[in-house]
Amino acid sequence: MPARHLFNTLAKRASAAAGSPWTFLLALAIVVLWGISGPLFDFNDTWQLVINTGTTIITFLMVFLIQHSQNADTAAMQIKLDELIRATADANNELLDLEEMDEERLEEIRREYERMARQAGDALARVRACRTPPRDDEAV
Repeated sequence: MPARHLFNTLAKRASAAAGSPWTFLLALAIVVLWGISGPLFDFNDTWQLVINTGTTIITFLMVFLIQHSQNADTAAMQIKLDELIRATADANNELLDLEEMDEERLEEIRREYERMARQAGDALARVRACRTPPRDDEAV
């Protein structure tokens, strides 16, 4: 099994395990036991170092697993969105490569979509105004 495939499998399993309620309860139990054991060790430096070292190592490793999972999820979502854009007849195909554009072009596109949203909102308000029946206290 290639190293990349092995890491992908390991990352998915670790990510699923880390997100489970049982893992949270285990971590909580460890912290509670560590806290309870404080008086036994007179809250000394070694007692503090154990939890600090453990949490630092776990956090360090989890950063890479989370980033890997997030990269995979983002890539899959991007492909799905690209397919929706591609399959829509009137879509702006320039948006297929949006994540590769520079900030200036992204800002131009964002402003254009904000303008279209305002126009759609204004049009909807006009339609609703035409459809609203007169109130009882208004003359017909």
